[in-house]
Amino acid sequence: MEQIPADTLPTGRFEGREAFRELVRDALRQAAVEGWPELLLCDADFADWPLGERAVVESLQAWAGGRRRLVLLAGHYDALLRLHPRFVQWRVRWEHLVTARKARAAQAQDLPSLCWARTWAMHRIDPVRSQGVATREPERLVLLREQLDEWLLNRSTPGFASSVLGL
Repeated sequence: MEQIPADTLPTGRFEGREAFRELVRDALRQAAVEGWPELLLCDADFADWPLGERAVVESLQAWAGGRRRLVLLAGHYDALLRLHPRFVQWRVRWEHLVTARKARAAQAQDLPSLCWARTWAMHRIDPVRSQGVATREPERLVLLREQLDEWLLNRSTPGFASSVLGL
C-alpha cells in the first residue's frame, strides 16, 4: 500500500466527481497508513463514493483493528447496498467497528457530504457538482465535528444493520 505523508493529503478547494472520489481514496489509504482511530463518513446515500472499489476496501481492511471506529451517517443506504457490495461484505465482517446511523427522512436532503478525521476533513459542499474543500484547519475540523455530532445525537436513528434476522 502506497504511503501518503499526512502533510501531503490535499487541502483546499476541489471540483468534480473524480477529484472528490480521489480524495476519498487518499483519505482511506492514509487512515490505514497512520492508523487513524476514528473515521466519520456522511452523505445522503454514498452513491458517488468509491466505497465498492477493491483498493478502497483493501484500505479499510488495512485500517481495521484495535480500537478503531467508523461512523456512517446517511439519508438512506439503498444505493450503498446496490452499488458497493464489497463494502457491504467488509461492513459485515467488521461490524464491531462500524456504527451506522440513518437521518430522519424529512431531514436527509440536508445532510452534509463529508469525510472527517481528527486531523483532516473533506467537505463536499455542493454534492451535485462535487465541489468542496479539504482542510487541516483545527477550527474548521471542530465546526464540522460539531455539525456531525448534532446529526448523530439528535437527528438520526440506527440504520444499515450488518445482518437482518428473521423469526
